[in-house]
Amino acid sequence: RIRDDSMPLAHVAVAVEGCGVDNPDNIPLMVASSIVGNWDRSMGGGSNNSSPLAKYSHDMGLANSFTSFNTSYKDTGLWGIYFVTDAYKQEEMMFNITMEWMRICQNVTDFEVDRAKNLLKTNMLLTLDGTTPVFEDIGRQMLWYGRRMPQHELEARIDAVDAQLVRDTCYKYIYDRCPALAAIGPIENLPDYNIIRSSLYWLRV
Repeated sequence: RIRDDSMPLAHVAVAVEGCGVDNPDNIPLMVASSIVGNWDRSMGGGSNNSSPLAKYSHDMGLANSFTSFNTSYKDTGLWGIYFVTDAYKQEEMMFNITMEWMRICQNVTDFEVDRAKNLLKTNMLLTLDGTTPVFEDIGRQMLWYGRRMPQHELEARIDAVDAQLVRDTCYKYIYDRCPALAAIGPIENLPDYNIIRSSLYWLRV
């Protein structure tokens, strides 16, 4: 954490340890990241967002923007979120982020997963919009898998994901796990690490 009150906005990233790129759990984590989604206050649609976190961010003015991510390496990864907000909304934003993560671990629906799978497939195809990104994709897949995975095979892996698999995978990697946190800016309002850690599980009777 680097507190700098001269900065107009706080930049915060929080993530848990994910899985390697060739791990079967990588696809469900990608779907889960699509459920959390991305949002910027300059986007149209207002509160009519499919992502609950985006709806809360708009309705309550919690953040200027947020981006969920699932970054995979050879044998490990990072699954989390990066958000930008002002000096007084960090605690509320972090609370809503952890509640959304816990909801995905426990109560995500088939409808949400189907929407996220369609969004994931669309975004993956949109990134291959020229020869340069296609060559980069070939290089990455050769390093990761030792071969170029056909698009229909990747889509079949995504289609095989259902709500129960997303819940099980998120429970494995997110629920009651120790997150990594990085923040810079006017972050006096950012909750203590122990508070964030304790919010990554629900006590239920």
